[in-house]
Amino acid sequence: MSFPDELVDTQSTWFARLDPMLPPAVRPPDGEVITAALPDGSRVAGVLVPTRLAPDAMPTLWSALEVWELHPMLGEHGMAELAEGWRAVMGRLRTGPDSSCLVTWPSRDVIATRVFLDHGLVPLSTLAIRTGAPLLPSPGALKVRRAALRDLDTLLPLAMAELEYSAMVGGTVLRPGAEQVKGAALARHLDQGDPIWIGERDGIAVAMAECWYNESTTGSWSETRLRHGLWGYVNSFSVSPSFRGAGVGRELISVVHRELAAAGAVGTFLYFNPPNPLSTVFWARQGYRPLWTIWEVRPASALR
Repeated sequence: MSFPDELVDTQSTWFARLDPMLPPAVRPPDGEVITAALPDGSRVAGVLVPTRLAPDAMPTLWSALEVWELHPMLGEHGMAELAEGWRAVMGRLRTGPDSSCLVTWPSRDVIATRVFLDHGLVPLSTLAIRTGAPLLPSPGALKVRRAALRDLDTLLPLAMAELEYSAMVGGTVLRPGAEQVKGAALARHLDQGDPIWIGERDGIAVAMAECWYNESTTGSWSETRLRHGLWGYVNSFSVSPSFRGAGVGRELISVVHRELAAAGAVGTFLYFNPPNPLSTVFWARQGYRPLWTIWEVRPASALR
């Protein structure tokens, strides 16, 4: 189905009213089209896209192996009707235990929030953004430096500590081989010169920030989530458990923000788990606020 301009324009208009930082809507990817009629005679639509991941793929650290993702195309109303159509389609499918239904939607749309909760979805991840001038770094004893490939063995335990904590409070999955997958990804980013920082106290690595740059341009994936421009992405941020609550994270992220802004980033974004009792408070204090919420139910057959 080729989505008419009216549907895309309607969703863009709603997004602009809902949150000025949302990008305009774009046409959804190819997949199974679901439509629903509204009481006023108008129609809304969505595309259901199945994805099956290889067991050793990087996304399996935060995703089910089999994902059924809904891409809605509607305005202020219609999510309830569309979700009913989604439930009907899933009821005809055979899905496995390592599966999920997923939808990403603007965090400020509380009407849709109620619909998702009623259908058994939970907010397991939030894309949050920060714009504006970097805050001045707080004085402290933390030494921050750029990491190099030789630091891989130092970075990996810190990255795994973050992964293990996230697995207790969010959708992260500690799969067999997780350390190898994470290590390979870190090595790749270090090798290509992506900005990764280490925070040290008395010569001991106590924190790390794995980042890279993300350009939101016409036709890019980023365009579906962020307004056009160069953004800094904080992929992994970890403080050694024994140093949490001591200001280490605040010192490190202030340096990260300053360096990313100096490179031309219009802002930064990251994902955090709403059930995480540490990150929800920490990132809000650093100037981040929710833009998109990823709603999910596992297994996919639990969609109600």
